[in-house]
Amino acid sequence: QVQIVESGGGSVQPGGSLRLSCSASGFSLDYRTIGWFRQAPGKEREGVSCISSVDMRTSVADAVKGRFTISIDNAKKTVYLQMNNLKPEDTAIYYCAIDHPQSECDPEVFGSWGQGTEVTVSS
Repeated sequence: QVQIVESGGGSVQPGGSLRLSCSASGFSLDYRTIGWFRQAPGKEREGVSCISSVDMRTSVADAVKGRFTISIDNAKKTVYLQMNNLKPEDTAIYYCAIDHPQSECDPEVFGSWGQGTEVTVSS
């Protein structure tokens, strides 16, 4: 059974850090693209960062560039999103999604999703 579980969300003050984890079970992360996406209230889901398990190439949205880092631990079948210098506009539900190799970090092309973890950045 394919299962994707996100964890690590929470409430932090502006400037704080969180590390999100995405754990996959029921399938391998080999030859996949794994992405972190987010959806803020009243907004569409958007791509935050994606990584290819084939060549470890990453893509990062301009809004989080220099602050967020995606990484993968193949042995643990876990993908991380390190989020530093968080801003109130980062408040959203963060989702992990996994699919076959994708050229775009676009939520429309990803087929397997977790339930999300909530991140709130507020003073």
